[in-house]
Amino acid sequence: MNDAIDEFPGLKARTLRFTCGAPRSARAIGDGSRALFLRSDGPEDTVTSLWMSVIGSDGDTDEILLADPRTLLADADAEDVPAEEKARRERAREGGSGIVGYSVDAAGNRVAFTINGQLFLTDIAAGVTRGIAIDEPEFKPVLNPRISPDGRHIMYTTGTYLVDVDLADVSDTTDAGDAVSIVASVPQDDADDVADTQDGTQDDAQSDAAESQAGEWKIGLAEFAAGEEMDRYDGFWWSPDSKYVLFETFDASHEQTWYIADPADPTKPAQARRYPQAMTANADVHLTLLELGYDTDGCYYGGIAHNVEWDRESYEYLAAVSWTEGHEPLLLVQDRLQQHDQVLAVHVGEPIVTMSAPENGFTDEGGSEVETFSIAIPEYAPGEEPGTTRVLEEHSNDCWLDLIAGTPAYTPDGRLVCAMNDMDADTNRLTVDGTPFTPKGLQVREVLDVTDDDVLCVVQRTPELLPAADLPFLWQSNADDHDARSFDVVSIRYDGDWEPLTCTPGQWTMSRSGDGCVVTGRGMDDARSQMQHCMNVRTTEGDVADGVADGAEMMSMVVSPIENHSEIPGFTPNVRFTRLGERGLYAAVILPSADSAYAHADQLPVLMKPYGGPGFQQVVESQSFYWDAQWWADQGYIVVTADGRGTTGRGPKWDRAIYENMKAVTLEDQVDAVHALPDAIASLAAETGVSMPKPDLDKVAMIGWSYGGFLSALAVLDAPDAFAAACAGAPPTDWTLYDTHYTERYLGLDPATYERNSIVADAPKLSRPLMLIHGFADDNVTIANSLRLSQALMAAGRKHTFLPLNGITHMTNDETVARNLLLLQRDFLADALV
Repeated sequence: MNDAIDEFPGLKARTLRFTCGAPRSARAIGDGSRALFLRSDGPEDTVTSLWMSVIGSDGDTDEILLADPRTLLADADAEDVPAEEKARRERAREGGSGIVGYSVDAAGNRVAFTINGQLFLTDIAAGVTRGIAIDEPEFKPVLNPRISPDGRHIMYTTGTYLVDVDLADVSDTTDAGDAVSIVASVPQDDADDVADTQDGTQDDAQSDAAESQAGEWKIGLAEFAAGEEMDRYDGFWWSPDSKYVLFETFDASHEQTWYIADPADPTKPAQARRYPQAMTANADVHLTLLELGYDTDGCYYGGIAHNVEWDRESYEYLAAVSWTEGHEPLLLVQDRLQQHDQVLAVHVGEPIVTMSAPENGFTDEGGSEVETFSIAIPEYAPGEEPGTTRVLEEHSNDCWLDLIAGTPAYTPDGRLVCAMNDMDADTNRLTVDGTPFTPKGLQVREVLDVTDDDVLCVVQRTPELLPAADLPFLWQSNADDHDARSFDVVSIRYDGDWEPLTCTPGQWTMSRSGDGCVVTGRGMDDARSQMQHCMNVRTTEGDVADGVADGAEMMSMVVSPIENHSEIPGFTPNVRFTRLGERGLYAAVILPSADSAYAHADQLPVLMKPYGGPGFQQVVESQSFYWDAQWWADQGYIVVTADGRGTTGRGPKWDRAIYENMKAVTLEDQVDAVHALPDAIASLAAETGVSMPKPDLDKVAMIGWSYGGFLSALAVLDAPDAFAAACAGAPPTDWTLYDTHYTERYLGLDPATYERNSIVADAPKLSRPLMLIHGFADDNVTIANSLRLSQALMAAGRKHTFLPLNGITHMTNDETVARNLLLLQRDFLADALV
């Protein structure tokens, strides 16, 4: 155990937090007998390949390698992706390389993806993966490729152009038959500006300035706020019939220009980028409906674009887009403060009709005959043109409205499923055609699938609202553990009846298709994440003669575990769950391991390790959440993670307790947790019969990252009687430096509220040891936050430690830095608490 603890910092860094070699990004396809997923070859291999799990009609199972980046590209290990893709990965917290995402057609036969910016196509039935040649410079970079539902086209964006690839017939395993066309572009003035800078008549500085100005418009990409705060990473969407595409364009010129510098290289210019700074302008987002015209060979020849119209002045956020087969596309738009939203249906109209007889007799500049086509364009009455919208539902909340992934959505038969923050029931619920149907006390976190019969979703139970006696049989044996700590997958029918599909408490998700599904997640007993491909296989009971069965058809469930090649830490966290204080904060107490030098200590210092802020939680029934904490415990601490008000999983009232008052409320809950700790540990010891060290409340430290970093710095500034030292990583010390969508949701638009919730002005209060840690390349929480606090501390004559990290983003994705950060914080706190 001690060796495993000693090796943990380096092992964690080398394995990308123990994710290398683990299967991920699973999707059940077709009838459910097949499932796609990504996995690298080993525990320290970051290059992920595309795999397929197969369950045969006889119940036999197999895992098939579909695409290996190292086979397809000689330089697959030398990651080199476009800047826009790097930005998307930062927003999605993606640390891997190789194939990190994929797009599959509706039938589950063709898959599109990129490796190092090059486009590839896997045809599963043919057993072939081939590259798609993109030769023209203006057709690059290849960003966010999405295959059409019919599998005949791939759409991607360069940021300046939206590009269509008409795929060759399946029998053609080369790229010779592929046709590449630009179908849309950013507003043409900007495109012309780009062209003007490439004629060789300007110097580099002029060219860079012109290109920067032209680059303010983007097409087919999600703006920063959407990717960072709305979990919307797409900027275009195919129609289910592959005849239309909806695409976003946005003008970022209204946003603030921020600069990311590399101070270690004074010859390197700072990188300019647009950032939606709180209380300043957002990007101007537009949406366009493009009707696509294809000839009889499936080749694109033109399209008709329609602006999608809604009240963009009142509802400036495009939060979600959904397009279900047989129905019009749905939009969810929000106002600036996210207190009002609208669900909109976009009128599509009739598709382009290509006349059956081509027109001949036309020649190109070289004299070759060109085949042209006539198209029939329908006429529409005013207000019924394609791109017009109508309001289906409107919602409001005095604080803010939550975004629930997977909503809004149509059922196949046309009913509308939406999210609802039901304040009266204190439950985040779902509605169907405006009527809530999910049970009180089941907090809906995500919608995974919508059918005519049910909604598949991830929920967390609130025991005070949904008592154990009312739970289904499957949860009766472990009812106490199915609460805010457990992300459970359930099926909820529209009459309110529901059944759990995961039994073990943990952090779970699911992909469902046909008669199959893939369940992914981890509980407290799982050192490795679990992925299981499940399929209902039809068998016939009785004799079979001449191919005819005389028995009854039976259904049996085949469960195929998907291999996991990841490393494990080599220890199991010594975790006890409890509730702390008068508000019953969910908390995890991590004690030294049995063979630690501190296992039998009579008293130990306390290390608070929270996130503690809105939109996230850390007290979860998943073992991986406590590996870092166990390492810290074996350095001689009682480690405590407490989820205070504002953290997720306990209902809309709990979430909104921090509205316009994040600083005071979240700190108060951490102080309360410290004060409640001695009695809680005494109770745990009495309940378990296990001797536990007493907490030394004179030696309480706090560490955290992002909001947890803010809370850590705040702890020693404003509550020095409770906290003796802190390490604050990437703290947002000045909320005016964070983005619009997150910050204004909780703090609104009054500058006085920002001043009250920021901590830079608290610098003169510092009387305890404080370490600030921040990456210069952090484009989410800019290093200006830590610099401003450090400057204020210096001006006030307050001693502190500052670790600026060159080249490090918000993810701390450098192996050496990640390892040494743990060790440096350990040594700092050991000295501070002497």
